Amino acid sequence: MARDTGAETGRPVFNARVMAAMAKVPRHRFLSATFGSLAYANRPLPIGHGQTISQPYIVALMTELLDAKPGDAVLEIGTGSGYQAAVLAELVDRVYSIEIIEPVGKKAQTLLQQLGYKNIETKIGDGYNGWPERAPFDAIIVTAAAPQVPPALVAQMKPGARMVIPVGGEGEVQFLQVMVKQADGSIATRRSLPVRFVPLTRSK
Repeated sequence: MARDTGAETGRPVFNARVMAAMAKVPRHRFLSATFGSLAYANRPLPIGHGQTISQPYIVALMTELLDAKPGDAVLEIGTGSGYQAAVLAELVDRVYSIEIIEPVGKKAQTLLQQLGYKNIETKIGDGYNGWPERAPFDAIIVTAAAPQVPPALVAQMKPGARMVIPVGGEGEVQFLQVMVKQADGSIATRRSLPVRFVPLTRSK
């Protein structure tokens, strides 16, 4: 699959660290028993409240594009099932993850604790605002589609930091974007694959 999309992503082969992290995280634990038999199929699956767990290929690709290093602090917008946070936690020092839907976020927090992840901190909140108290971050990953990139997230990137985010409004084609913050604060953006994510919602 990575080879098939290598021209668009620039990553025809995934990093061995990413593949090892994917292999280590038990994806079936992040799904209800109803979907347990499909846990390792390459497809998104529902997790309730109108949310989904992304297909393994997309999780691997976004993790790969993030290019996170062992000592990094990563912000995730959209905890969802907690699966992406767990994969990242195998690769970096700290993961901070925000979920706007309270029952979804609390369920993920409980599961991540049960699985023994001590380097993941979660909270319920509006991801558009980022997490100022924990900023700045070495990398930011957004697991829901925004019509535009939230300015607060750009502000919370360290120089040299990367952000991977699906961008596209309602009814538009979403594209995965990879953004890198330059030393002078400017942002270099590269568009990757067309994708389909649930929308990034705001607090009322």
